[in-house]
Amino acid sequence: MTDVTYDAAETRLRRSPLHERHTAAGAKFAPFGGWEMPLEYAGGGVLREHTAVRTAVGVFDVSHLGKARVSGPGAADFVNSCLSNDLGRIGPGRAQYTLCCDDATGGVVDDIIAYLYAEDHVFLIPNAANTAEVVRRLRAAAPAQVTVTDEHEAYAVLAVQGPRSAELLAALDLPTEHGYMSFSAASLSGVELTVCRTGYTGELGYELVVPAEHAVAVWDALFSAGAAFELRACGLAARDTLRTEMGYPLHGQDLSRDISPVQARSGWAVGWDKPAFWGRDALLAEKAAGPRRTLRGLVAVDRAIPRPGMTLHVGDAQVGTVTSGTFSPTRKQGIALALLDTDANLPDGAEVEIDIRGRRAPLTLTKPPFVTPSV
Repeated sequence: MTDVTYDAAETRLRRSPLHERHTAAGAKFAPFGGWEMPLEYAGGGVLREHTAVRTAVGVFDVSHLGKARVSGPGAADFVNSCLSNDLGRIGPGRAQYTLCCDDATGGVVDDIIAYLYAEDHVFLIPNAANTAEVVRRLRAAAPAQVTVTDEHEAYAVLAVQGPRSAELLAALDLPTEHGYMSFSAASLSGVELTVCRTGYTGELGYELVVPAEHAVAVWDALFSAGAAFELRACGLAARDTLRTEMGYPLHGQDLSRDISPVQARSGWAVGWDKPAFWGRDALLAEKAAGPRRTLRGLVAVDRAIPRPGMTLHVGDAQVGTVTSGTFSPTRKQGIALALLDTDANLPDGAEVEIDIRGRRAPLTLTKPPFVTPSV
């Protein structure tokens, strides 16, 4: 993510229902996935926001994330026949990370969290920029009795993340005891919402799915109670450093239509034994043959900060490309995810060099996560 000068009206960027709250908090905005979203806030910026999530609690407005509902007889079976992971592994009230793959190539159209309500009801949260395409593909494949509804702007999503997140929600009489990747209905000051034990930071955390018209009331309630728990508003820049420290992929960089789950080492999100899902034949063939490149972790040896698109070398040979790279506030050094040629046969601990504007800097291959997760 970069600092961009733009006219929100001209580019027709969507805005979160919390936009005025972000403006009042001194947010710096940037376009992201077709939305105008807070990148960071006044009073500390990325480093303080990142640290708040690792040590106390932060809240992110991630309302730009998509929302789609699949309903009708056999809805869960239909979704299971399309998306990569196996919904049969979970039951109602549970969530699952899954992938929408291209049927011909196996490339990743998007990564999605699927919330299984019942056999006839699945709620999906894809990425902002890919929501319309995911909905289009599902609608095109859906049988007559199954309805796919795009509810992108009907809900806000607030990610409450950090070691003190449960304390904060408990202070508001919201449920916190449900297990990881599960969800439950709740009420806050008369507002009906869903509390999901999910997140993308590696810390204890929850995501609140709230009707858009009530987002401000829920945001205000969090901050009214949050001072006692050192709550801080956090932008998408801190979300990026947090997820990179965990080695979590970002679609469009570490996963894409050109980067398959086999290459991205996301095979754990594929139900290999399922009889059908989009991309199954292509992915089984790639898995059997072995991918030509794989996603690996890198840590800078010196003060270098790797960035997406930078090339990696061993001697005169180019062996890969950085897909995500940043400065780790926790480790206080550069970290990266990169696609490396499997033919290079480089083990963890091996050293490669990154090209930074013609200067070479060393990095060590390291298996993510780059920090010890709390969950």
